[in-house]
Amino acid sequence: MKKNVIIIACMAFLMAGCAGEFNKVYKSYDYDYRYEYAKQCFAEGRYVHAVTLLQELVTALKGGDYAQESLYMLGMAQYMSRDYESSSQTFKKYGTSYPRGIYAEKASFYVGESLYESAPEPRLDQTPTIGAINAYQQFLDQFPESELRPEAQRKLFELQDKLIMKEYLSAKLYYNLGGYFGNINSNNESNYSACIITAQNALKLYPFTDLREDFSLLIMKSKFQLAENSSDERRLERYSDAEDECYGFLNEFPESKEKATAERYIAKCKKVTKN
Repeated sequence: MKKNVIIIACMAFLMAGCAGEFNKVYKSYDYDYRYEYAKQCFAEGRYVHAVTLLQELVTALKGGDYAQESLYMLGMAQYMSRDYESSSQTFKKYGTSYPRGIYAEKASFYVGESLYESAPEPRLDQTPTIGAINAYQQFLDQFPESELRPEAQRKLFELQDKLIMKEYLSAKLYYNLGGYFGNINSNNESNYSACIITAQNALKLYPFTDLREDFSLLIMKSKFQLAENSSDERRLERYSDAEDECYGFLNEFPESKEKATAERYIAKCKKVTKN
């Protein structure tokens, strides 16, 4: 117990000493001294201290020998301290200020990395995801021979998959809502139609997605439900459309686990279309 108390006391003493040293540096007007200390903080993983010093130094050092390094280091310190919004802005500023700078390639890459870390789960608003995709694409266009290219491509595809999942979850939600009220009404019909439109648009944008069969299944099911609950004047038209969709599904996915569902739908559709 006594040993633990001594250890805690020593740690508190060291922390107080570090805080005192940092405050002394922060109040100094010697920019070279402050900059070297900021670099030391960064090297030691004290990123918050590095950010605090560098935020003022990037302005003071602008146009000097350390201008590029200080701005890039600020972005990295913000990134390492998980302030991704600030780091993305700092890296963008570096790219604008020094498009051919010595850190231009990495700064461009880390714009994407910062936005990648901010990208939410698929159910939420995907604006940051789209921003990250655009940033990675810009990096790939600017630096096609970069050693970081494979990593940027991998994460770009990963983010695209997140957008695809967002569309799939939206389409599936529309489909589930379509049957929520039981008997067909305007809400049901609009939900099934929205499911079809959402899924079809996703397939146009991402024709090679791994969720192609899932989207196609939602389209087929929604068209059949519209036919099942259709008004007399649209009954034949919708059953015919649903039947065509079922055949298209079977042609594209002959080994699908939902093959029996498609065949069952076709049988029901034929009872109407053949009369």
